[in-house]
Amino acid sequence: MLSIGAAAPPTETPAKAPATAPGKTPAKTPFAVGYGGAVSSVDTDASAAGIEVLRRGGNAVDAAVATAAALGVTEPYSAGIGGGGYFVYYDARSRSVHTIDGRETAPRSADATLFQEDGKPIPFAEGVTSGLSVGTPGTPATWERALDSWGSTSLRRLLKPAERLAKDGFTVDETFRSQTASNQARFADFPASAELFLPGGELPVTGSVFKNPDLARTYAELGRHGTGALYRGDLARDIVRTVRTPPVDPDATRKVRAGDLTTGDLAAYRTKRQAPTKISYRGLDVYGMAPSSSGGTSVGEALNILENTDLTRATQKQYLHRFIEASRIAFADRGRWLGDPAFEDVPTKGLLSQRFADSRECLIKDDVALKSPLAPGDPANPVDCAPGGTAAPTTYEGESTTHLTTADKWGNVVAYTLTIESTGGSGITVPGRGFLLNNELTDFSFAAANPAVHDPNLPGPGKRPRSSMSPTIVLDDRDRPLLALGSPGGATIITTVIQTLTNHLDRGLALVDAIAAPRASQRNSATTELEPGLYDSALRGQLEALGHAFTRNPEIGATTGVQRLPDGRWVAAAEKDRRGGGSAMVVHPAARP
Repeated sequence: MLSIGAAAPPTETPAKAPATAPGKTPAKTPFAVGYGGAVSSVDTDASAAGIEVLRRGGNAVDAAVATAAALGVTEPYSAGIGGGGYFVYYDARSRSVHTIDGRETAPRSADATLFQEDGKPIPFAEGVTSGLSVGTPGTPATWERALDSWGSTSLRRLLKPAERLAKDGFTVDETFRSQTASNQARFADFPASAELFLPGGELPVTGSVFKNPDLARTYAELGRHGTGALYRGDLARDIVRTVRTPPVDPDATRKVRAGDLTTGDLAAYRTKRQAPTKISYRGLDVYGMAPSSSGGTSVGEALNILENTDLTRATQKQYLHRFIEASRIAFADRGRWLGDPAFEDVPTKGLLSQRFADSRECLIKDDVALKSPLAPGDPANPVDCAPGGTAAPTTYEGESTTHLTTADKWGNVVAYTLTIESTGGSGITVPGRGFLLNNELTDFSFAAANPAVHDPNLPGPGKRPRSSMSPTIVLDDRDRPLLALGSPGGATIITTVIQTLTNHLDRGLALVDAIAAPRASQRNSATTELEPGLYDSALRGQLEALGHAFTRNPEIGATTGVQRLPDGRWVAAAEKDRRGGGSAMVVHPAARP
Protein backbone atom coordinates (compact mmCIF):
# COMPACT_ATOMS: atom_id res chain seq x y z
CA MET A 1 0.00 0.00 0.00
CA LEU A 2 1.07 3.59 -0.42
CA SER A 3 3.02 5.12 2.41
CA ILE A 4 0.53 7.66 3.70
CA GLY A 5 1.93 11.15 3.54
CA ALA A 6 5.27 9.74 2.40
CA ALA A 7 6.11 13.08 0.86
CA ALA A 8 7.54 15.19 3.65
CA PRO A 9 5.72 18.47 4.26
CA PRO A 10 7.63 21.51 3.03
CA THR A 11 9.87 23.51 5.26
CA GLU A 12 7.93 26.77 5.59
CA THR A 13 7.47 27.99 9.16
CA PRO A 14 3.90 27.35 10.31
CA ALA A 15 1.93 30.52 10.82
CA LYS A 16 -0.47 31.46 13.58
CA ALA A 17 -3.92 32.68 12.67
CA PRO A 18 -3.65 36.44 12.36
CA ALA A 19 -6.11 38.85 13.87
CA THR A 20 -7.14 40.96 10.91
CA ALA A 21 -7.65 44.65 11.54
CA PRO A 22 -9.79 46.64 9.11
CA GLY A 23 -7.62 48.71 6.80
CA LYS A 24 -4.61 46.42 7.05
CA THR A 25 -4.04 43.87 4.28
CA PRO A 26 -4.04 40.46 5.98
CA ALA A 27 -1.07 38.18 5.50
CA LYS A 28 -1.71 34.86 3.81
CA THR A 29 0.18 31.63 4.23
CA PRO A 30 -0.44 28.57 2.03
CA PHE A 31 0.80 26.08 4.62
CA ALA A 32 0.36 25.35 8.31
CA VAL A 33 0.94 22.28 10.47
CA GLY A 34 -0.11 21.51 14.02
CA TYR A 35 -2.74 20.10 16.34
CA GLY A 36 -6.34 20.78 17.33
CA GLY A 37 -7.78 21.06 13.84
CA ALA A 38 -7.21 22.91 10.60
CA VAL A 39 -8.94 25.20 8.13
CA SER A 40 -7.96 26.00 4.57
CA SER A 41 -9.75 28.45 2.29
CA VAL A 42 -8.89 31.15 -0.24
CA ASP A 43 -9.26 33.94 2.32
CA THR A 44 -7.53 34.80 5.60
CA ASP A 45 -10.61 36.27 7.28
CA ALA A 46 -12.67 33.23 6.37
CA SER A 47 -10.06 30.74 7.58
CA ALA A 48 -9.70 32.76 10.79
CA ALA A 49 -13.46 32.52 11.35
CA GLY A 50 -13.26 28.73 11.16
CA ILE A 51 -10.24 28.60 13.46
CA GLU A 52 -12.08 30.78 15.98
CA VAL A 53 -14.91 28.25 16.07
CA LEU A 54 -12.48 25.32 16.54
CA ARG A 55 -10.68 27.12 19.37
CA ARG A 56 -13.99 27.57 21.15
CA GLY A 57 -14.70 23.84 21.04
CA GLY A 58 -16.67 23.59 17.80
CA ASN A 59 -16.20 20.71 15.41
CA ALA A 60 -15.26 20.53 11.73
CA VAL A 61 -18.87 20.99 10.59
CA ASP A 62 -19.30 24.10 12.74
CA ALA A 63 -16.02 25.48 11.39
CA ALA A 64 -17.07 24.79 7.80
CA VAL A 65 -20.32 26.73 8.20
CA ALA A 66 -18.55 29.68 9.86
CA THR A 67 -15.89 29.72 7.15
CA ALA A 68 -18.49 29.52 4.39
CA ALA A 69 -20.49 32.38 5.90
CA ALA A 70 -17.34 34.53 6.04
CA LEU A 71 -16.57 33.69 2.40
CA GLY A 72 -20.03 35.05 1.60
CA VAL A 73 -18.68 38.39 2.83
CA THR A 74 -15.14 38.41 1.44
CA GLU A 75 -15.75 36.30 -1.69
CA PRO A 76 -19.25 37.49 -2.63
CA TYR A 77 -18.59 36.99 -6.34
CA SER A 78 -17.90 33.26 -5.88
CA ALA A 79 -20.17 32.14 -3.05
CA GLY A 80 -22.89 33.23 -0.65
CA ILE A 81 -26.39 32.53 0.55
CA GLY A 82 -27.70 33.23 -2.95
CA GLY A 83 -26.04 30.05 -4.27
CA GLY A 84 -25.57 26.35 -3.55
CA GLY A 85 -22.97 23.61 -3.21
CA TYR A 86 -21.95 20.15 -2.05
CA PHE A 87 -20.88 19.16 1.47
CA VAL A 88 -18.83 16.00 2.11
CA TYR A 89 -18.30 14.97 5.75
CA TYR A 90 -16.14 12.31 7.40
CA ASP A 91 -17.46 11.21 10.79
CA ALA A 92 -14.58 10.05 12.99
CA ARG A 93 -16.79 8.15 15.43
CA SER A 94 -18.34 5.87 12.80
CA ARG A 95 -15.40 6.18 10.35
CA SER A 96 -17.88 6.83 7.57
CA VAL A 97 -18.43 9.47 4.87
CA HIS A 98 -21.69 11.33 4.27
CA THR A 99 -22.77 13.98 1.78
CA ILE A 100 -25.34 16.73 1.34
CA ASP A 101 -26.48 17.80 -2.11
CA GLY A 102 -27.28 21.51 -1.71
CA ARG A 103 -27.43 22.23 -5.42
CA GLU A 104 -29.81 24.91 -6.70
CA THR A 105 -33.01 23.80 -8.45
CA ALA A 106 -34.90 25.14 -11.45
CA PRO A 107 -38.38 26.62 -11.00
CA ARG A 108 -41.17 24.08 -11.21
CA SER A 109 -42.34 25.83 -14.38
CA ALA A 110 -39.05 25.13 -16.21
CA ASP A 111 -38.81 22.79 -19.17
CA ALA A 112 -36.17 21.83 -21.75
CA THR A 113 -36.72 25.10 -23.61
CA LEU A 114 -35.97 27.34 -20.61
CA PHE A 115 -33.12 29.08 -22.44
CA GLN A 116 -34.62 29.00 -25.93
CA GLU A 117 -36.61 31.49 -27.98
CA ASP A 118 -38.21 30.60 -31.31
CA GLY A 119 -36.62 27.18 -31.03
CA LYS A 120 -33.05 28.51 -30.72
CA PRO A 121 -30.82 29.00 -27.67
CA ILE A 122 -30.56 32.59 -26.46
CA PRO A 123 -27.06 34.11 -26.32
CA PHE A 124 -25.16 32.70 -23.36
CA ALA A 125 -24.30 36.17 -22.02
CA GLU A 126 -27.99 37.06 -21.94
CA GLY A 127 -28.70 33.94 -19.94
CA VAL A 128 -25.95 34.69 -17.42
CA THR A 129 -27.17 38.19 -16.50
CA SER A 130 -30.85 37.53 -15.98
CA GLY A 131 -33.52 36.40 -13.58
CA LEU A 132 -33.98 33.45 -15.94
CA SER A 133 -30.70 31.92 -14.73
CA VAL A 134 -31.46 32.07 -10.99
CA GLY A 135 -32.13 28.75 -9.27
CA THR A 136 -33.53 28.27 -5.78
CA PRO A 137 -30.52 28.78 -3.46
CA GLY A 138 -29.33 25.73 -1.55
CA THR A 139 -26.51 27.10 0.63
CA PRO A 140 -28.55 28.18 3.69
CA ALA A 141 -30.43 24.88 3.70
CA THR A 142 -27.10 23.03 3.44
CA TRP A 143 -25.81 24.80 6.56
CA GLU A 144 -28.95 23.91 8.48
CA ARG A 145 -28.91 20.28 7.36
CA ALA A 146 -25.22 19.86 8.20
CA LEU A 147 -25.59 21.42 11.64
CA ASP A 148 -28.72 19.43 12.44
CA SER A 149 -26.96 16.21 11.39
CA TRP A 150 -23.44 16.63 12.78
CA GLY A 151 -22.89 20.11 14.23
CA SER A 152 -22.39 21.09 17.86
CA THR A 153 -22.96 24.86 17.73
CA SER A 154 -25.99 26.99 16.89
CA LEU A 155 -26.21 28.72 13.54
CA ARG A 156 -26.64 32.02 15.33
CA ARG A 157 -23.22 31.71 17.00
CA LEU A 158 -21.56 30.47 13.83
CA LEU A 159 -22.80 33.44 11.81
CA LYS A 160 -21.41 35.97 14.31
CA PRO A 161 -17.84 36.13 12.88
CA ALA A 162 -19.23 36.71 9.37
CA GLU A 163 -21.77 39.20 10.67
CA ARG A 164 -18.95 41.18 12.35
CA LEU A 165 -16.88 40.98 9.19
CA ALA A 166 -19.73 42.36 7.07
CA LYS A 167 -20.44 45.14 9.56
CA ASP A 168 -16.86 46.21 10.33
CA GLY A 169 -15.43 45.49 6.89
CA PHE A 170 -12.54 43.59 5.35
CA THR A 171 -9.48 44.74 3.47
CA VAL A 172 -9.86 44.89 -0.30
CA ASP A 173 -7.13 42.93 -2.09
CA GLU A 174 -6.17 42.95 -5.75
CA THR A 175 -8.25 39.85 -6.50
CA PHE A 176 -11.42 41.46 -5.14
CA ARG A 177 -10.73 44.66 -7.06
CA SER A 178 -10.01 42.87 -10.34
CA GLN A 179 -13.12 40.69 -10.03
CA THR A 180 -15.17 43.83 -9.39
CA ALA A 181 -13.59 45.43 -12.45
CA SER A 182 -14.53 42.46 -14.65
CA ASN A 183 -18.14 42.88 -13.50
CA GLN A 184 -18.23 46.69 -13.51
CA ALA A 185 -20.44 47.05 -16.57
CA ARG A 186 -22.92 44.44 -15.29
CA PHE A 187 -23.07 45.78 -11.75
CA ALA A 188 -23.60 49.33 -13.00
CA ASP A 189 -26.86 48.22 -14.67
CA PHE A 190 -28.39 47.12 -11.34
CA PRO A 191 -28.73 49.92 -8.76
CA ALA A 192 -28.44 47.61 -5.74
CA SER A 193 -25.28 45.99 -7.13
CA ALA A 194 -23.81 49.36 -8.09
CA GLU A 195 -24.51 50.86 -4.66
CA LEU A 196 -22.85 47.94 -2.89
CA PHE A 197 -19.90 47.08 -5.12
CA LEU A 198 -19.27 50.39 -6.96
CA PRO A 199 -19.67 53.03 -4.24
CA GLY A 200 -19.74 56.45 -5.85
CA GLY A 201 -19.56 54.73 -9.22
CA GLU A 202 -15.93 53.74 -8.64
CA LEU A 203 -14.08 50.47 -8.14
CA PRO A 204 -13.07 49.66 -4.56
CA VAL A 205 -9.49 50.68 -3.87
CA THR A 206 -6.97 48.00 -2.94
CA GLY A 207 -6.15 48.35 0.75
CA SER A 208 -9.43 50.10 1.58
CA VAL A 209 -12.10 48.69 3.88
CA PHE A 210 -15.20 47.18 2.27
CA LYS A 211 -18.35 46.98 4.40
CA ASN A 212 -21.67 45.27 3.72
CA PRO A 213 -24.14 46.31 6.45
CA ASP A 214 -27.10 44.86 4.52
CA LEU A 215 -25.52 41.40 4.58
CA ALA A 216 -24.72 41.81 8.29
CA ARG A 217 -28.43 42.42 8.94
CA THR A 218 -29.38 39.47 6.73
CA TYR A 219 -27.05 37.16 8.66
CA ALA A 220 -28.48 38.46 11.93
CA GLU A 221 -31.97 37.65 10.66
CA LEU A 222 -30.93 34.11 9.69
CA GLY A 223 -29.30 33.73 13.10
CA ARG A 224 -32.48 34.75 14.91
CA HIS A 225 -35.00 32.88 12.79
CA GLY A 226 -33.01 30.09 11.14
CA THR A 227 -32.33 29.54 7.47
CA GLY A 228 -36.02 28.95 6.88
CA ALA A 229 -36.28 32.73 6.77
CA LEU A 230 -34.71 32.62 3.32
CA TYR A 231 -37.23 30.09 2.04
CA ARG A 232 -40.37 31.60 3.60
CA GLY A 233 -41.35 35.09 4.63
CA ASP A 234 -40.07 38.56 3.74
CA LEU A 235 -36.62 37.49 2.56
CA ALA A 236 -38.09 34.83 0.28
CA ARG A 237 -40.49 37.39 -1.18
CA ASP A 238 -37.59 39.81 -1.75
CA ILE A 239 -35.70 37.13 -3.68
CA VAL A 240 -38.70 36.21 -5.81
CA ARG A 241 -39.51 39.87 -6.56
CA THR A 242 -35.90 40.45 -7.65
CA VAL A 243 -35.92 37.42 -9.97
CA ARG A 244 -39.32 38.08 -11.51
CA THR A 245 -38.81 41.83 -11.89
CA PRO A 246 -35.04 42.40 -12.09
CA PRO A 247 -34.29 45.91 -10.74
CA VAL A 248 -32.51 47.34 -13.77
CA ASP A 249 -31.27 50.92 -14.10
CA PRO A 250 -33.72 52.78 -16.38
CA ASP A 251 -30.83 54.05 -18.50
CA ALA A 252 -29.33 50.58 -19.00
CA THR A 253 -29.39 49.16 -22.51
CA ARG A 254 -28.74 45.57 -21.45
CA LYS A 255 -31.49 43.05 -22.22
CA VAL A 256 -32.29 41.45 -18.86
CA ARG A 257 -34.83 38.64 -18.94
CA ALA A 258 -37.09 37.96 -15.99
CA GLY A 259 -37.19 34.58 -14.29
CA ASP A 260 -40.14 32.51 -13.14
CA LEU A 261 -39.05 31.61 -9.59
CA THR A 262 -41.92 31.60 -7.09
CA THR A 263 -42.30 31.60 -3.32
CA GLY A 264 -43.60 28.06 -3.78
CA ASP A 265 -40.30 27.04 -5.37
CA LEU A 266 -38.37 28.38 -2.38
CA ALA A 267 -40.72 26.80 0.18
CA ALA A 268 -40.47 23.43 -1.58
CA TYR A 269 -36.64 23.36 -1.66
CA ARG A 270 -34.95 20.43 0.10
CA THR A 271 -31.33 19.34 0.34
CA LYS A 272 -30.52 15.68 -0.26
CA ARG A 273 -28.59 13.38 2.07
CA GLN A 274 -27.11 10.69 -0.14
CA ALA A 275 -24.34 8.14 -0.27
CA PRO A 276 -20.98 9.37 -1.59
CA THR A 277 -19.22 7.94 -4.60
CA LYS A 278 -16.43 5.55 -3.66
CA ILE A 279 -13.55 3.91 -5.48
CA SER A 280 -10.37 2.16 -4.40
CA TYR A 281 -7.13 3.71 -5.61
CA ARG A 282 -3.72 2.27 -4.70
CA GLY A 283 -5.24 0.70 -1.59
CA LEU A 284 -6.94 3.94 -0.51
CA ASP A 285 -10.64 4.74 -0.52
CA VAL A 286 -11.55 7.89 -2.43
CA TYR A 287 -14.95 9.40 -1.63
CA GLY A 288 -16.69 12.10 -3.62
CA MET A 289 -19.98 13.70 -4.54
CA ALA A 290 -22.55 11.61 -6.37
CA PRO A 291 -24.92 13.04 -9.00
CA SER A 292 -26.30 15.68 -9.41
CA SER A 293 -22.58 16.50 -9.36
CA SER A 294 -20.45 14.85 -12.01
CA GLY A 295 -17.39 15.35 -9.81
CA GLY A 296 -17.36 12.06 -7.91
CA THR A 297 -18.02 9.86 -10.94
CA SER A 298 -15.59 11.68 -13.23
CA VAL A 299 -12.74 11.84 -10.71
CA GLY A 300 -13.42 8.21 -9.82
CA GLU A 301 -13.47 6.99 -13.42
CA ALA A 302 -10.26 8.82 -14.29
CA LEU A 303 -8.46 7.41 -11.24
CA ASN A 304 -9.70 3.92 -12.10
CA ILE A 305 -8.25 4.38 -15.60
CA LEU A 306 -4.92 5.62 -14.18
CA GLU A 307 -4.76 2.72 -11.69
CA ASN A 308 -3.36 0.53 -14.48
CA THR A 309 -0.28 2.74 -14.90
CA ASP A 310 2.65 3.05 -12.51
CA LEU A 311 2.60 6.84 -12.29
CA THR A 312 5.33 6.83 -9.64
CA ARG A 313 7.93 5.63 -12.15
CA ALA A 314 6.52 7.40 -15.20
CA THR A 315 8.41 10.29 -16.70
CA GLN A 316 6.72 13.68 -16.51
CA LYS A 317 5.79 13.35 -20.19
CA GLN A 318 4.29 9.89 -19.66
CA TYR A 319 2.43 11.03 -16.56
CA LEU A 320 0.89 14.09 -18.23
CA HIS A 321 -0.03 12.11 -21.36
CA ARG A 322 -1.86 9.50 -19.30
CA PHE A 323 -3.53 12.11 -17.08
CA ILE A 324 -4.75 14.08 -20.10
CA GLU A 325 -6.14 10.99 -21.82
CA ALA A 326 -7.88 9.68 -18.68
CA SER A 327 -9.52 13.11 -18.25
CA ARG A 328 -10.59 13.16 -21.92
CA ILE A 329 -12.28 9.77 -21.57
CA ALA A 330 -13.98 10.63 -18.28
CA PHE A 331 -15.45 13.80 -19.80
CA ALA A 332 -16.70 11.91 -22.86
CA ASP A 333 -18.66 9.63 -20.54
CA ARG A 334 -19.75 12.48 -18.29
CA GLY A 335 -21.39 14.32 -21.18
CA ARG A 336 -23.49 11.32 -22.15
CA TRP A 337 -24.54 9.97 -18.78
CA LEU A 338 -24.48 12.65 -16.08
CA GLY A 339 -27.53 14.62 -15.01
CA ASP A 340 -29.91 14.93 -12.09
CA PRO A 341 -30.72 11.33 -11.06
CA ALA A 342 -34.24 12.40 -10.09
CA PHE A 343 -34.84 12.93 -13.83
CA GLU A 344 -32.22 10.81 -15.57
CA ASP A 345 -31.14 7.17 -15.39
CA VAL A 346 -27.56 7.85 -14.28
CA PRO A 347 -25.41 4.66 -14.24
CA THR A 348 -23.31 5.75 -11.27
CA LYS A 349 -22.28 2.23 -10.29
CA GLY A 350 -21.25 1.35 -13.84
CA LEU A 351 -19.27 4.55 -14.33
CA LEU A 352 -17.30 3.79 -11.16
CA SER A 353 -16.65 0.13 -11.94
CA GLN A 354 -13.09 -0.97 -12.61
CA ARG A 355 -14.38 -3.17 -15.43
CA PHE A 356 -15.73 -0.13 -17.27
CA ALA A 357 -12.55 1.86 -16.63
CA ASP A 358 -10.44 -1.00 -18.00
CA SER A 359 -12.55 -1.12 -21.16
CA ARG A 360 -11.94 2.59 -21.67
CA GLU A 361 -8.28 2.64 -20.60
CA CYS A 362 -7.26 0.40 -23.48
CA LEU A 363 -8.10 3.25 -25.87
CA ILE A 364 -5.00 5.06 -24.60
CA LYS A 365 -1.85 4.61 -26.67
CA ASP A 366 1.62 5.56 -25.49
CA ASP A 367 2.69 6.99 -28.85
CA VAL A 368 -0.35 8.94 -30.08
CA ALA A 369 -3.01 11.16 -28.52
CA LEU A 370 -6.73 10.51 -28.77
CA LYS A 371 -8.91 12.97 -30.68
CA SER A 372 -11.87 14.91 -29.30
CA PRO A 373 -14.76 14.94 -29.17
CA LEU A 374 -14.33 11.32 -28.11
CA ALA A 375 -17.41 9.11 -28.14
CA PRO A 376 -18.79 7.85 -24.82
CA GLY A 377 -18.69 4.27 -23.68
CA ASP A 378 -21.56 2.22 -22.30
CA PRO A 379 -21.18 1.38 -18.59
CA ALA A 380 -23.93 -1.24 -18.87
CA ASN A 381 -22.06 -3.10 -21.59
CA PRO A 382 -18.31 -2.47 -21.35
CA VAL A 383 -16.48 -3.60 -24.48
CA ASP A 384 -12.70 -3.33 -24.54
CA CYS A 385 -11.46 -0.55 -26.81
CA ALA A 386 -14.91 -0.07 -28.36
CA PRO A 387 -15.20 3.10 -30.44
CA GLY A 388 -18.32 4.01 -28.46
CA GLY A 389 -21.48 5.78 -29.56
CA THR A 390 -21.92 9.22 -31.08
CA ALA A 391 -19.69 11.94 -29.66
CA ALA A 392 -21.00 15.18 -28.18
CA PRO A 393 -18.87 18.22 -27.29
CA THR A 394 -18.51 19.38 -23.68
CA THR A 395 -20.71 22.40 -22.98
CA TYR A 396 -19.38 25.54 -21.28
CA GLU A 397 -19.40 25.87 -17.50
CA GLY A 398 -18.45 29.01 -15.55
CA GLU A 399 -15.15 28.99 -13.70
CA SER A 400 -16.00 30.70 -10.41
CA THR A 401 -16.87 28.93 -7.11
CA THR A 402 -14.88 28.46 -3.90
CA HIS A 403 -13.78 25.52 -1.79
CA LEU A 404 -12.93 25.08 1.88
CA THR A 405 -11.67 22.20 3.97
CA THR A 406 -11.78 21.77 7.74
CA ALA A 407 -10.71 19.21 10.33
CA ASP A 408 -11.06 19.09 14.12
CA LYS A 409 -9.29 17.58 17.12
CA TRP A 410 -11.61 14.55 17.10
CA GLY A 411 -10.65 13.65 13.53
CA ASN A 412 -13.80 14.81 11.74
CA VAL A 413 -13.22 16.32 8.29
CA VAL A 414 -15.26 18.44 5.87
CA ALA A 415 -14.68 19.12 2.18
CA TYR A 416 -17.18 21.75 1.02
CA THR A 417 -17.47 23.38 -2.40
CA LEU A 418 -19.97 26.22 -2.82
CA THR A 419 -20.80 28.65 -5.61
CA ILE A 420 -22.99 31.26 -7.24
CA GLU A 421 -21.68 30.02 -10.65
CA SER A 422 -20.05 32.76 -12.77
CA THR A 423 -17.80 35.31 -11.06
CA GLY A 424 -20.44 37.74 -9.85
CA GLY A 425 -23.27 35.24 -10.34
CA SER A 426 -26.22 36.79 -12.14
CA GLY A 427 -24.88 40.26 -11.34
CA ILE A 428 -28.14 40.98 -9.50
CA THR A 429 -28.06 41.91 -5.80
CA VAL A 430 -31.23 41.48 -3.77
CA PRO A 431 -32.01 45.10 -2.77
CA GLY A 432 -31.42 45.75 0.92
CA ARG A 433 -30.15 42.22 1.54
CA GLY A 434 -26.45 42.46 0.57
CA PHE A 435 -25.99 39.30 -1.51
CA LEU A 436 -25.85 38.37 -5.18
CA LEU A 437 -28.16 35.82 -6.75
CA ASN A 438 -26.72 32.84 -8.58
CA ASN A 439 -26.85 32.21 -12.31
CA GLU A 440 -26.58 28.48 -11.71
CA LEU A 441 -29.21 27.42 -14.21
CA THR A 442 -26.77 28.30 -17.01
CA ASP A 443 -25.04 25.04 -16.04
CA PHE A 444 -27.88 23.34 -17.90
CA SER A 445 -27.43 22.75 -21.61
CA PHE A 446 -29.30 25.50 -23.45
CA ALA A 447 -29.94 22.89 -26.16
CA ALA A 448 -28.67 19.36 -26.73
CA ALA A 449 -24.90 19.47 -27.32
CA ASN A 450 -25.46 17.06 -30.21
CA PRO A 451 -29.05 16.54 -31.38
CA ALA A 452 -28.19 12.94 -32.24
CA VAL A 453 -27.24 12.16 -28.62
CA HIS A 454 -29.51 12.22 -25.59
CA ASP A 455 -28.46 15.15 -23.37
CA PRO A 456 -29.12 14.36 -19.70
CA ASN A 457 -28.51 17.96 -18.68
CA LEU A 458 -31.41 19.82 -20.28
CA PRO A 459 -33.54 21.90 -17.89
CA GLY A 460 -36.63 20.51 -16.20
CA PRO A 461 -39.09 21.40 -13.43
CA GLY A 462 -37.29 21.37 -10.07
CA LYS A 463 -34.25 19.79 -11.73
CA ARG A 464 -30.71 20.28 -10.47
CA PRO A 465 -28.22 21.35 -13.16
CA ARG A 466 -25.18 19.14 -13.60
CA SER A 467 -22.15 20.32 -11.64
CA SER A 468 -18.42 19.61 -11.72
CA MET A 469 -17.85 20.39 -8.04
CA SER A 470 -15.64 17.66 -6.60
CA PRO A 471 -15.18 17.86 -2.83
CA THR A 472 -13.11 14.75 -2.09
CA ILE A 473 -12.04 12.85 1.03
CA VAL A 474 -9.43 10.05 0.96
CA LEU A 475 -9.28 7.41 3.70
CA ASP A 476 -6.47 4.98 4.48
CA ASP A 477 -6.81 1.22 4.90
CA ARG A 478 -8.07 1.71 8.48
CA ASP A 479 -10.86 4.05 7.36
CA ARG A 480 -9.08 7.04 8.83
CA PRO A 481 -8.70 10.34 6.95
CA LEU A 482 -5.59 10.82 4.89
CA LEU A 483 -6.54 14.03 3.11
CA ALA A 484 -9.44 16.12 1.88
CA LEU A 485 -9.46 18.65 -0.92
CA GLY A 486 -11.41 20.40 -3.62
CA SER A 487 -11.27 23.40 -5.93
CA PRO A 488 -13.28 26.02 -7.80
CA GLY A 489 -12.98 26.31 -11.56
CA GLY A 490 -16.14 25.08 -13.30
CA ALA A 491 -15.43 21.95 -15.32
CA THR A 492 -11.69 22.38 -14.59
CA ILE A 493 -12.48 21.40 -10.99
CA ILE A 494 -12.51 17.74 -12.00
CA THR A 495 -9.11 17.80 -13.70
CA THR A 496 -7.64 19.93 -10.90
CA VAL A 497 -8.67 17.40 -8.26
CA ILE A 498 -7.39 14.45 -10.31
CA GLN A 499 -4.04 16.13 -10.94
CA THR A 500 -3.60 17.25 -7.33
CA LEU A 501 -4.40 13.78 -6.02
CA THR A 502 -2.01 12.03 -8.40
CA ASN A 503 0.71 14.64 -7.84
CA HIS A 504 0.54 13.87 -4.13
CA LEU A 505 -0.30 10.16 -4.00
CA ASP A 506 1.72 8.99 -7.01
CA ARG A 507 4.31 11.64 -7.78
CA GLY A 508 5.36 12.15 -4.16
CA LEU A 509 4.78 15.89 -3.88
CA ALA A 510 3.90 17.39 -0.52
CA LEU A 511 0.27 18.48 -0.53
CA VAL A 512 1.04 22.20 -0.74
CA ASP A 513 3.44 21.53 -3.64
CA ALA A 514 0.95 19.22 -5.36
CA ILE A 515 -1.52 22.12 -5.17
CA ALA A 516 1.01 24.63 -6.52
CA ALA A 517 2.22 22.48 -9.43
CA PRO A 518 1.33 23.81 -12.93
CA ARG A 519 -1.91 22.35 -14.26
CA ALA A 520 -3.38 20.91 -17.42
CA SER A 521 -7.09 20.50 -18.15
CA GLN A 522 -8.55 18.30 -20.89
CA ARG A 523 -12.34 18.12 -21.04
CA ASN A 524 -13.00 16.17 -24.25
CA SER A 525 -12.21 19.19 -26.37
CA ALA A 526 -9.90 19.66 -29.34
CA THR A 527 -7.26 21.35 -27.20
CA THR A 528 -5.96 20.85 -23.69
CA GLU A 529 -5.54 23.95 -21.54
CA LEU A 530 -2.11 24.47 -19.96
CA GLU A 531 -0.96 26.92 -17.34
CA PRO A 532 2.17 28.91 -18.23
CA GLY A 533 4.46 26.61 -16.22
CA LEU A 534 3.64 23.80 -18.64
CA TYR A 535 2.82 25.80 -21.75
CA ASP A 536 6.23 27.50 -21.71
CA SER A 537 8.13 24.30 -20.94
CA ALA A 538 9.81 21.71 -23.14
CA LEU A 539 7.08 19.25 -22.11
CA ARG A 540 4.57 20.98 -24.37
CA GLY A 541 6.64 20.18 -27.45
CA GLN A 542 7.12 16.58 -26.34
CA LEU A 543 3.37 16.14 -25.91
CA GLU A 544 2.60 17.93 -29.18
CA ALA A 545 4.77 15.31 -30.89
CA LEU A 546 2.18 12.76 -29.72
CA GLY A 547 -0.62 14.75 -31.35
CA HIS A 548 -1.79 16.81 -28.38
CA ALA A 549 -2.87 20.40 -29.06
CA PHE A 550 -2.79 23.09 -26.40
CA THR A 551 -4.13 26.50 -25.47
CA ARG A 552 -2.75 28.73 -22.75
CA ASN A 553 -4.81 29.34 -19.59
CA PRO A 554 -3.20 31.71 -17.08
CA GLU A 555 -4.85 30.09 -14.08
CA ILE A 556 -6.71 26.82 -13.49
CA GLY A 557 -8.49 26.20 -10.18
CA ALA A 558 -7.67 27.29 -6.63
CA THR A 559 -7.35 24.23 -4.42
CA THR A 560 -7.49 23.97 -0.65
CA GLY A 561 -6.90 20.84 1.39
CA VAL A 562 -6.08 19.28 4.73
CA GLN A 563 -3.95 16.23 5.45
CA ARG A 564 -3.60 14.08 8.56
CA LEU A 565 -0.02 13.08 9.36
CA PRO A 566 0.77 9.71 11.03
CA ASP A 567 1.58 11.41 14.36
CA GLY A 568 -1.85 13.07 14.53
CA ARG A 569 -0.85 16.54 13.35
CA TRP A 570 -2.90 18.27 10.71
CA VAL A 571 -1.48 19.92 7.62
CA ALA A 572 -3.53 22.72 6.07
CA ALA A 573 -2.55 23.61 2.50
CA ALA A 574 -3.71 26.16 -0.05
CA GLU A 575 -2.56 27.94 -3.17
CA LYS A 576 0.76 29.77 -3.14
CA ASP A 577 -0.15 32.15 -5.97
CA ARG A 578 -3.46 31.40 -7.74
CA ARG A 579 -6.23 33.89 -6.93
CA GLY A 580 -3.76 35.84 -4.83
CA GLY A 581 -2.86 32.80 -2.74
CA GLY A 582 -4.87 30.89 -0.15
CA SER A 583 -5.00 30.83 3.63
CA ALA A 584 -4.07 27.70 5.59
CA MET A 585 -4.35 27.69 9.40
CA VAL A 586 -4.21 25.27 12.33
CA VAL A 587 -5.44 25.70 15.91
CA HIS A 588 -2.12 24.97 17.62
CA PRO A 589 0.87 25.44 15.28
CA ALA A 590 3.66 22.96 15.90
CA ALA A 591 7.24 23.07 14.69
CA ARG A 592 8.42 20.18 12.58
CA PRO A 593 10.86 17.84 14.37
